[in-house]
Amino acid sequence: MDKWKAKRWYTILTPTIFEGRPLCELVAAEDEQLLNRIVRTSLADLGLGGASQVAMFTSLRFRITDIKGTTANTKLIGHEIAPSYLKTFARRGRSLIHQVVDIKTTDGVLVRIKVLAVTGARVSENTMRNLRATLVKDVLTLASAVKFDEMMGDILYGRFVSNLYSSLKKITKMKRVEVRKSEVKEVFT
Repeated sequence: MDKWKAKRWYTILTPTIFEGRPLCELVAAEDEQLLNRIVRTSLADLGLGGASQVAMFTSLRFRITDIKGTTANTKLIGHEIAPSYLKTFARRGRSLIHQVVDIKTTDGVLVRIKVLAVTGARVSENTMRNLRATLVKDVLTLASAVKFDEMMGDILYGRFVSNLYSSLKKITKMKRVEVRKSEVKEVFT
């Protein structure tokens, strides 16, 4: 028998945060070949985020968790904004702050969030320290008060960075704040 004919097409669906939309179709001979596979797509390809520039450069990562018939369900395990897009923020006379914060949401999901903050002008080390401390405090406060799906929705649709931006601009003039990457800390047994 032909190996290709023995394979089936599976429809991969997004989690409920994205209304269970079809993500893609994959081919496999057995269900076990799809389990735990990572599927990537952009926010714009899902039809979310409108025609914004950030949506085109934001890639989402989903892990296939279970399969029922020829449909496979996924869970969101993180996102990343393309480094080429982030490099456009780096200009002469500005300071860039990269900060990594590990948080735990109310539903017990451990997430690593990587934030990029760009100031309007070059700032002193003392101001950088104050910005970092405020950034860490605000990320912990915002993220630990909500469930994972709600937090990721806030990150992807800009509400999360809007809150960070408004608190950072009280310290100094800010140009941009972005959550450049989020990763769920997964444990496999």
